Amino acid sequence: MKLFDIKQDIKDFLDEKVEKYNQPDFIQHDPIQIPHGFSKKEDIEIVAFLTATIAWGKREMIIRSANRILDIMDHDPYDFILNHTQSDLKGIQDFKHRTFNSLDLTWFFTSLQNIYKKKGGLEQVFADGVVEQAADMRSSISYFNNVFFENVPEANLRTRKHVSNPDKGSAAKRINMYLRWMVRRDTKKVDFGIWSSISPSLLSCPLDVHTGNVGRLLGFITRTQNDWKTVAELDAHLRLMDVNDPVKYDFALFGLGVFEGWK
Repeated sequence: MKLFDIKQDIKDFLDEKVEKYNQPDFIQHDPIQIPHGFSKKEDIEIVAFLTATIAWGKREMIIRSANRILDIMDHDPYDFILNHTQSDLKGIQDFKHRTFNSLDLTWFFTSLQNIYKKKGGLEQVFADGVVEQAADMRSSISYFNNVFFENVPEANLRTRKHVSNPDKGSAAKRINMYLRWMVRRDTKKVDFGIWSSISPSLLSCPLDVHTGNVGRLLGFITRTQNDWKTVAELDAHLRLMDVNDPVKYDFALFGLGVFEGWK
């Protein structure tokens, strides 16, 4: 991959935007507010995963649907995941967030129960998937996908589409956002940084229409589609600016696209 030299003025500009948008007041307008309502590690990571999974569409709708999931779990996520039975799932038939419905949510609860009872929890599964000398989290995300669906029938394609797999070309936007929340050590306390077993240097920018458009305007992206190859292209530029915390620039790219109208 051919990279241009990152000019200092571009880095300075983006660092200023990170400082502007990576602030505590970002929380109150973003779905990340949902896991910020908890203090126990397991509660945070479970709620964050479920919230990130449904994070497409208007943010108000995402927040409303995530609160509905909390209601289903009696606002005690870790206990619910460990101890729920089939009878506890009878009241969720009316749940729906766009294409994610009650059947999908049921399988997600079942898979999360398996992960916490038999696999050591979400952090452990993602950490187990990191290969030696990895440049990013691709192998980890793919490994997680396999573990998550090991008890889900192969024919259940509708649920499988809700957990992206970069080995199939997906940009895995929502999982990369989730990993940013869990792994990134954030002095402003927007991201949680509660997973110490994974290095923030491995994180990738959650690539969506906004970050993709801004990345192209800055010359960081040459590809037209938003897939994993494009994630890798963007990552390479962001790591030139900060090899230890490249995903902090998600705040800058997202802010320029959503709040400042770059497109």
